[in-house]
Amino acid sequence: MKVVSTIRDLQEQLKKAGLSPVGLVPTMGALHQGHLSLVKNALSSCPLVVVSIYVNPTQFNDKNDLKNYPRTIGDDMKMLGEVLREQDIVFTPDDKEMYPEPDTRVFHFGNLDRVMEALHRPGHFNGVAQVVSKLFDMVRPDIAYFGQKDFQQLAVIRSLVKQMGYRIKIVGNPIIREEDGLAMSSRNRLLEPRIRKNAGIIYKAISGAAPMISNLDIPEIEESVINTIESYDGFRVEYFNIVDDTELRHIKSKSEIRKGKKYFGCIAVKAGNIRLIDNIEIPL
Repeated sequence: MKVVSTIRDLQEQLKKAGLSPVGLVPTMGALHQGHLSLVKNALSSCPLVVVSIYVNPTQFNDKNDLKNYPRTIGDDMKMLGEVLREQDIVFTPDDKEMYPEPDTRVFHFGNLDRVMEALHRPGHFNGVAQVVSKLFDMVRPDIAYFGQKDFQQLAVIRSLVKQMGYRIKIVGNPIIREEDGLAMSSRNRLLEPRIRKNAGIIYKAISGAAPMISNLDIPEIEESVINTIESYDGFRVEYFNIVDDTELRHIKSKSEIRKGKKYFGCIAVKAGNIRLIDNIEIPL
């Protein structure tokens, strides 16, 4: 694999390789098997794959979260070196390379800007759109790969591609889970041992939402999931919403369910001091 840290070197390597389609896997590092599943998916379809590693400051509304975000570049390189081919590229820019000047662009995503993560992390998705659009312009990929764990982010990126007129196929990869069901995340390594021991309750609780549909309405199901998780010491649910899969509109009653649409239960949990998100499809 080739490792580059400047846009100039990146584009020189892309031009030199002259291969297509080009696949892009944007990451913030601290790689795990979830990231590797994205990379392997890209490798199966693309003769040239670019993996970016960059902790983007504009998508953090909490400075402490940015400061504490795990950075494991040595381990990341070792992991990627075991799967990437000679022609593939790892792009590791710094802040000056990505933001030589402040990025003042403001993006609008309709209802996606007004629900769930957008409410709890103001400015987060604008920062995501800034960095992803920059990567798209730098790499000019044919296909880009993102994890479905970040369900709302995936919807935002699809909207971004449509708004900006990018001719890029967006592929969402299934969530990769730990043995107890906890969705793999770079943040999991920051969990206190006592919290990590019980963190599987998040997936167990949201998995129990679908069977309740026959007897309970949506608010009662959401309340039950929240109460189950919060019965464990150190766990606080920020939201659990059952939403449609496109605009992420919060379904308030079973009467709002429409045939032909998919629905997901999306959750954010403060597990000790660490914030975790997850989601699951709920057949309605």
